[in-house]
Formats: sequence, C-alpha cells, structure tokens
Amino acid sequence: MMKVLVLDNVEERGLQALRRETDIETDTRNKMTTEELVKIIGDYDGMIVRSATKVTAEVLEHAKKMKVIGRAGVGVDNIDVAAATARGILVVNAPGGNTIAVAELTMAMMQSLAR
Repeated sequence: MMKVLVLDNVEERGLQALRRETDIETDTRNKMTTEELVKIIGDYDGMIVRSATKVTAEVLEHAKKMKVIGRAGVGVDNIDVAAATARGILVVNAPGGNTIAVAELTMAMMQSLAR
C-alpha cells in the first residue's frame, strides 16, 4: 500500500475518490513548517500539495521513498521540479482545473461592467 501525504486543505471528496479507486493510504496535515515536513517526509511514497507548501530541494533530500508529487492546481512554481526530477520523482499538476471558476468570474465581471 502506498502512503500519500496530503497538505494544504485538499478537498475531502477528491481524497475519498482516490481512496476508493486505489490502494492508497492518505495522511492529511496542514500548515506544516519546512522543519516539520523534513522530519516526516521520508515515510511517504507520494505527496499532494496546493500552493501553500513549498517543496524545496531541502525537503526532497529527505524524501527517500517519494515517487510522485501531485499539485492540486495549475502551476508548479512552489515545487523544485529540477530537484524532484534529479531524484526520479514525477511531478504532475492539474492544468485547466480552474477553467470553470475563471469563466464564471469573467462573466460576472462583464455583467458588472455592463451596468
């Protein structure tokens, strides 16, 4: 069974689907400092983050079992992709995940301007 560390308030419904469809154990934690993250990261095979957690080269040095980092969002600017790649860790994100929200905001702004 893979152990995945989930950070930054990832939606529980998505995690339920992940647990239901796979053989993955999730451990949800929030607002961890780099020091706290470094202490526990070695126990996990994967990690899911949003934008609050900075996945630096320092953190990745301690991620001995890590195979994949999933970014629940569009960009990966909070993840040191070069350091992850050098360690054979796959980094993935969710491009287009905010498309509907952006379209809704755009329509609301256009309606506001039309007033």
